[in-house]
Amino acid sequence: MSDKPLGRLCWYELMTTGPDAARDFYGRITGWGTSTWDEGEEPYVMWMNGEVPVGGVMDLPSRDVPPCWLAYVSTPDLDETLDRVRNLGGTVLTELQVDQVGRFAVIEDPQGGVIAVLEPEGDAPGHDGPPAVGEFSWCDLATSDMEAAWSFYSGVFGWEKANRMDMGDMGFYQMFSRGAHPLGGMLNGPDGMPIGWLYYIRVPDARAAAETIKELGGQITNGPMVVPGGDVIAHGMDAHGVPFAVHSVTEE
Repeated sequence: MSDKPLGRLCWYELMTTGPDAARDFYGRITGWGTSTWDEGEEPYVMWMNGEVPVGGVMDLPSRDVPPCWLAYVSTPDLDETLDRVRNLGGTVLTELQVDQVGRFAVIEDPQGGVIAVLEPEGDAPGHDGPPAVGEFSWCDLATSDMEAAWSFYSGVFGWEKANRMDMGDMGFYQMFSRGAHPLGGMLNGPDGMPIGWLYYIRVPDARAAAETIKELGGQITNGPMVVPGGDVIAHGMDAHGVPFAVHSVTEE
């Protein structure tokens, strides 16, 4: 029986104006290698965490698409999921089928956040255990209406509420999970913050990674900082202006 769960964050794709430079940049920060999958119509470069693919990197497919990280959420039935997207006020931006991979769609939530949905041909990538070093470990959604965004994503993907943190004037930071597996959080972004998703990569030492980001021409926009529970995070941008974050775990 194939493993196609609803709601697993299963793949992460970097779309950039400099894919060759990105391979060196992220490789030196995360330890990733790359491997080329050439069984489709065009070769596709995958990020490899050891022997395990965690995502891909590609040229921007269109001038209308800004450089970004795009996450894919698995579903056992793409048509049913897209019906929920539309019924809850979201927009289906594009749909595509790739032989030996599956069907996927890029969607936009009612507040403007963009994410992708994948119905794989075989098992969905990823897993539901604690993230290892070199895997994506958390995600944040900055939005204009956190409560509305939560209603949308929980309705589409079945995500469940976890802890809720009071952020003062910004309202609440709503964390969410897929069953027992923590996934991320949502918050009302401050004025001027772009709406969208930010993805965290687990590294051995977030403080050291932040220094490497700056040395390689990227920027640190927030942190490094200690978060509740003792872990360390840093928000940044790569050398081509794409936001991402790093995260290291405090060992007990």
